[in-house]
Amino acid sequence: MILVVMISILLVAGFFCWLLAQWNVSMVKWISLSAVAIDFLLTCFILWQHSVTPLLNSPAWLVEYRADWIPSFGISFHLAADGLSLLLLLLCFFLGLLAVACSWNEIHQRTGFYYFNLLWTLAGIAGVFVALDLFLFYFFWEVMLVPMYFLIAIWGDNNRRYAAYKFFIFTQAGGLLMLLAILALYFIHGAQTGTYSYDYFSLLSTTLSPTASRWIMMGFLLAFVIKLPAVPFHNWLPDAHSEAPTAGSLILAGLLLKTGAYGIIRFVVPLFPQAAAAIAGWAMLFGVIGIVYGALMAFAQTDIKRLIAYTSVSHMGFVLLGIFSFREIALQGVVMQMITHGISTGALFLLAGMLKERLHTRDIAQMGGLWTSMPAMGGMALVFVMASLGLPLLGNFIGEFLVLLGAFPANGPLAIIATLGFVFSALYSLRLMQRVFLGPLTIETPLRDLNARELATMIALVISIVLLGIYPQPVLDLVRPTVMQLVEGASVATR
Repeated sequence: MILVVMISILLVAGFFCWLLAQWNVSMVKWISLSAVAIDFLLTCFILWQHSVTPLLNSPAWLVEYRADWIPSFGISFHLAADGLSLLLLLLCFFLGLLAVACSWNEIHQRTGFYYFNLLWTLAGIAGVFVALDLFLFYFFWEVMLVPMYFLIAIWGDNNRRYAAYKFFIFTQAGGLLMLLAILALYFIHGAQTGTYSYDYFSLLSTTLSPTASRWIMMGFLLAFVIKLPAVPFHNWLPDAHSEAPTAGSLILAGLLLKTGAYGIIRFVVPLFPQAAAAIAGWAMLFGVIGIVYGALMAFAQTDIKRLIAYTSVSHMGFVLLGIFSFREIALQGVVMQMITHGISTGALFLLAGMLKERLHTRDIAQMGGLWTSMPAMGGMALVFVMASLGLPLLGNFIGEFLVLLGAFPANGPLAIIATLGFVFSALYSLRLMQRVFLGPLTIETPLRDLNARELATMIALVISIVLLGIYPQPVLDLVRPTVMQLVEGASVATR
């Protein structure tokens, strides 16, 4: 029931924000912050209940709720969370808190509707991470899509409508393909068993012919790689990131991309193990192409937000490479990469938003020497630039190193090429740092450094990325039962 409460809090708080904005804008901000904070604390409470030691010997699903929704069509309200889901919920509400905080003084028009969309996007993302009825999963998939469209289209930058339309068309096209795949699986399962159900555990037992398995899997996979995004389905990402408001970019990079990776881990590989194994080599190849292509494109950008957006294409290539290597250590690295990328890239987008607010430009050619007037911001940027290039003792290094370590036995040549990602990430990261904060001073007007709210936000992110780099073991222990089940299923399929 606690999972239902967490999602309901966000949905109800969103409605209150929309209704109360005409009377008290300040109250709307505090309602939003309180709603996300309560959910963050509830997630921490669940994790505290299931400490790391019992997790290693406990069933995979730690929290579960099931109720009939539309029983005549086999639709249930089935929510459940294992270690992976709880970890992603924690990331969702942590970054949600930061999204509300960074919007505090940035949003001045239609404030109630803004926070309504922000909270409903978070609710949709949280629902995606815990829904185990495929109809309900699709429902939450759409719930997170529509509010994000409004966040970009209304509160974005100059070219916001084009970016919003592009985002919506790409992701909706993938979503419709997934819906067709869900319906195909539903009808095949019903024909085999006489019971029509969208329940995840029921559909796991469905017997599919190789052809049906391949085509249905592709419907799911295309929806997820568009959201990941993988090359060549990444085209929507740079525009959406560069035009979205700061909180929108934070949620896009930190959370929405993770729903694609989560979908592959939760649905594609367990439901279609043989079909997934058959395309593993191609999937790993596209992951490596994304690593190299994203890094080269990031190096070529002059718009700071587009630069950071292309780094996401590069870093998420490691996710595709690790998942389809079907190795335990690589999959643990994938989870670490999902978490640390959300933190480090989210932090870079926050810093880009702060620079845009002060300089009224995203062009790094018009920046330079900013460390002189903003040493605190420069110091924070240095930490996350180093994290992005994979510096040891920061969380990103752990994720990418584990992925490469696990991918090498599966496909040595591709793993070796993927190591170029470390080299190229150093190039674009150091270029970003040099052009923005070092070098000759290009702006004579004194600039305001981080205020208390911004500093607190960045300190929270710094502590997170450093702790994950120094002591990642709790995360690895938390997801180990899920990873082990995935590896066992894939090993059976590849025999």
